[in-house]
Amino acid sequence: MICVDTFLHTEQENGVDARYSRQVLFSPIGVEGQRKLIGSRVAIVGMGALGTVLANHMVRAGVGYVRLIDRDFVEASNLQRQMLYDEDDAAMMTPKAIAAAKRLQLVNSLVTIEPHVMDLNATNAEDLLGDIDLILDGTDNFSVRFLINDVSIKLGIPWIYGGAVASRGVSLTILPGQTPCLRCLFTQAPAAGTTETCDTAGVIGGIIHVVASFQATEALKLLVGATEHLNLRMQQWDLWFNQHSSINVTGALKADCPACASKQYDYLETDIDGDTIQSLCGRNSVQIHPVVPAAKPLEYWEERLKPLGSVERNRFLLKFQAGPDLHMVIFPDGRVLIQGTDDLIQAKSLYSRYIGM
Repeated sequence: MICVDTFLHTEQENGVDARYSRQVLFSPIGVEGQRKLIGSRVAIVGMGALGTVLANHMVRAGVGYVRLIDRDFVEASNLQRQMLYDEDDAAMMTPKAIAAAKRLQLVNSLVTIEPHVMDLNATNAEDLLGDIDLILDGTDNFSVRFLINDVSIKLGIPWIYGGAVASRGVSLTILPGQTPCLRCLFTQAPAAGTTETCDTAGVIGGIIHVVASFQATEALKLLVGATEHLNLRMQQWDLWFNQHSSINVTGALKADCPACASKQYDYLETDIDGDTIQSLCGRNSVQIHPVVPAAKPLEYWEERLKPLGSVERNRFLLKFQAGPDLHMVIFPDGRVLIQGTDDLIQAKSLYSRYIGM
């Protein structure tokens, strides 16, 4: 056994910061593994419950570059399980990516943290994920996961799927060309409204930490090159009812898979002439993301909308009360959330009335 003082001296000689000493003492990582982590680039898609735990692990572990991608802002209902946020973030409607980056930079100033307040979609996915070593799934919907899967297969980037709702969770590590991809297991994303979400079935905090900690550990194995220790089985948990299963999915690799066999990337295809209009399942909200956004600053929208209803603005977004139970949240990239309805026609009508089409 090496004593701590000797270790820390050696550690400094090797150019590895002392904060990682206990991780480096774990022999499967060691100094060389820590160097690999410092040189690694990870993207986390979704900075909700899973994403905050994943980001916390990656930054504290010393992954050198962490990109945070999220379209949403902090609300009071997030605080029960989204561990990087506080009441001030909710009161100020701070975008999750910004709030998380600010908190994590205080944890580890050696890591480059790059927040992106935007919706991951077919028009930007390859740009946001193409220069990354590993993609971590912190999302809450299957459409985005299938998009991540297409990017992963097309560009040869591994990703780790994770999901949690109620007291149940699931995770799977996907290695392009080696393991079944998401489309091998599920032909297409489930239709909106056919699966449970945290907003319809609730969620307890414990399952979030189980799933995300499993994802984070698999991420460390991948990044340090310990691929022989990867767990390539699908893991499923139900903490409330004391259930755990580990399913061998290697036989699910399909010779006719549209993505990994036929190289058909359906979720990366987009109608460049049309807007993206999406009902956010369980959220009673609709997102409208124009392909050609109105190039106006938030100050412009504040001046325009203030005579028509209550307006709140910070430097990241503007919230406008469009009716007794209807709000429009406008982002600088032109994206708009219509809160209070899941009716696409009503949402588009409101958008047209106040923003213009």
